[in-house]
Amino acid sequence: MDQAEKLRKIVKEQNTPRHISRVITVTSGKGGVGKSSIAVNLAIALSRLGKRVVILDADFGLANIEVMLGIRPTYNLADLMFRGKNLSDIITPGPENIGFISGGSGIQELTNLSKDQIIYLIRKLVELDQTVDIVIIDTGAGIADSVLEFVAASSEILLVATPEPTSITDAYALLKTLNRKSDFSVDDTVIKIISNRVTPDEDGEEIYEKLSIVVSRFLKLKLEYLGHIPMDNSVSKAVMKQRPAICDYPNSSFSKIINSFARQLCDSEPDIVYGKKGIAQLFSNLLKSRIRK
Repeated sequence: MDQAEKLRKIVKEQNTPRHISRVITVTSGKGGVGKSSIAVNLAIALSRLGKRVVILDADFGLANIEVMLGIRPTYNLADLMFRGKNLSDIITPGPENIGFISGGSGIQELTNLSKDQIIYLIRKLVELDQTVDIVIIDTGAGIADSVLEFVAASSEILLVATPEPTSITDAYALLKTLNRKSDFSVDDTVIKIISNRVTPDEDGEEIYEKLSIVVSRFLKLKLEYLGHIPMDNSVSKAVMKQRPAICDYPNSSFSKIINSFARQLCDSEPDIVYGKKGIAQLFSNLLKSRIRK
């Protein structure tokens, strides 16, 4: 049995466990649109609904999640791979029963994995699949390979954009580049738009409509609209305090909308083809080109 066949067998074994995590990838075409704040607060809202939630900070090298939570992790994904740490060691406890995993210094470490190390990583992530209900992946922003590889491997994507023309343009650029990737499957992917920082005189759904019209015409992708988040000063206050807004400002418009998003996501889990489910399968998709080498 060669290494690639071993990897396929490991991931196929996910058919037998009682439980496989749902993976939700949060991304954006440009930085500064509130993506990480949405990821953190959404994780807490889902935890309050009884879900076991872990955030994977895949914005490698920038540590946005730990900065927002004011918590410095002891270990990261690299410690799992190279320093003998267990999965439980690298999951840092966060507020309200969520956990988070720091990606470490980046995609370079994943690029340099041997075949045996890739198989080891997938085995460990199968353990995560069996113990967590939802894994939220907070990617970097833009169309760098390190971002697009995660997005292409995901089955459920939340794409965050603001009313700024550059944000909408960059969101389209991300979708356009994603659509060109040979390993991206339209049929196995749900893409939901979140319009963030919408002012009273702006229409959040208009952002979705602008993207949807162009995308359906030129890219043949199907977008869904999760909703819009109004401009809310409580978010920036919470970021300065390194606290989630949903904890310190539970009655803010931002927190109410995030709670609504969490309920929508719980009520409408997509019926995605089984082959892209779970965090172990996502990493298998992410690294499959390397396992063949």
